[in-house]
Amino acid sequence: MQQNDKTVLFESAPIPSAVAKLSVPMIFSSLVMVLYNMADTYFVGMLGNPVENAAVSLAAPVLLAFNAVNNLFGVGTSSMMSRALGRKDYETVSRSSAFGFYCSLICGLIFGALCALFHSPLLTLVGADATTRTATEGYMFWTVYLGAAPAILNVVMAYLVRSEGASLHASIGTMSGCLLNIILDPIFILPWGLNMGAAGAGLATCLSNCVACLYFFILLYIKRGNTFVCIDPRKFCFRKNIVREICGVGIPASIQNLLNVTGMTILNNFTSVYGADAVAAMGIAYKIYMVPMQVSMGFSQGIMPLVSYNFASGNRKRMKSTILFAIKIVIPILLAVTVIYYIAAGGLISLFMENEAVVSYGTRFLRGFCLGITFLGIDFLSVGVFQALGFGKYALAFAIMRKIVLEIPALFILNWLFPLYGLSYAQCIAEIVLSICAFVILRHIFQKYGDTASYAGSR
Repeated sequence: MQQNDKTVLFESAPIPSAVAKLSVPMIFSSLVMVLYNMADTYFVGMLGNPVENAAVSLAAPVLLAFNAVNNLFGVGTSSMMSRALGRKDYETVSRSSAFGFYCSLICGLIFGALCALFHSPLLTLVGADATTRTATEGYMFWTVYLGAAPAILNVVMAYLVRSEGASLHASIGTMSGCLLNIILDPIFILPWGLNMGAAGAGLATCLSNCVACLYFFILLYIKRGNTFVCIDPRKFCFRKNIVREICGVGIPASIQNLLNVTGMTILNNFTSVYGADAVAAMGIAYKIYMVPMQVSMGFSQGIMPLVSYNFASGNRKRMKSTILFAIKIVIPILLAVTVIYYIAAGGLISLFMENEAVVSYGTRFLRGFCLGITFLGIDFLSVGVFQALGFGKYALAFAIMRKIVLEIPALFILNWLFPLYGLSYAQCIAEIVLSICAFVILRHIFQKYGDTASYAGSR
């Protein structure tokens, strides 16, 4: 993409067209990523062994912890890059991307090494017991101990590429790994292939993330001289303004995901008391719930460069119109998904495992989860706007409210009032409160910045 094309996309293309060009590839990529996340559960479920399925579910919080690094250096760096593009500060764009790339690589290697070193207490922490411990460690060996670095780097590089408007390339890179994972899963997992069970799912994931990274390296080599995304080690530095701006957005986003890991770990520990069937059912229900969740996240991440650019360039009217257009699109779609999920919950669970106990548990779990889908979409969109504008304090406040103030206490209270089944309603309660807060804060942002023509910085 030439710089002229980028300027037209960000500054003058019709908002529906610009939103579609940035978000549709990201949404499609998110859908493929959901299929990729569900593929492990689906093909492991074909073994008919709840222990193997429980291993995938128990490892989920550790994989989710990758997002803490992804958001620190992916969300933080892409937000700064897009705002620097809006200011025409191209040197900062290049140096920011190099900082994000090398920091994410280093953190990925350290993350994997620490998890391998402390694997025994880690397995206990996520809720693995004598029955599920071996299968869980087999899955985590490939996905975490060896696979953390490529998994993190793949996502961060997609953020960097997307920050300058190349949403399609970012999505292709992500999808290349996802599709390969779906192809490799049955070969590595099932008896007619390598018969590795959950460990085979982990190996497929690790190889797929490596391929996705390779795509981005090839893309940057081909586009050298025509992109501001830079991984030249000579551009890697710890300039005060770069570190401050990236961390100002990235740290709140990272904390949000660490709190998500905490919430999921508590959820798994509460569920594991009821046995492998309940854990497998909770994992399946949550994976199905992740479909609209990931689409909402993809949509909000897709519009971030457009919002960031226009905020930084001073075109606040276009920024406001973009956000309002996004809200009008998200709400009716997610309402429809909620109705479908509630009605078809049992059938959706049975697609993954024909086990009467698992289907019974999972149906009730999914119905609880789905009631919060619309509110979650509003919250994701709002947090995406906060990150795009560089308002890390709002994103951090939402992260703390979502987990520490609302969801985690609700898990304890609902599990006490309605043992096991109350767990799936905790997130819905949190998201309803947060969606109200989101509208209040967005209204404040529109009043303060919506019609201002001058650039007010990132705070």
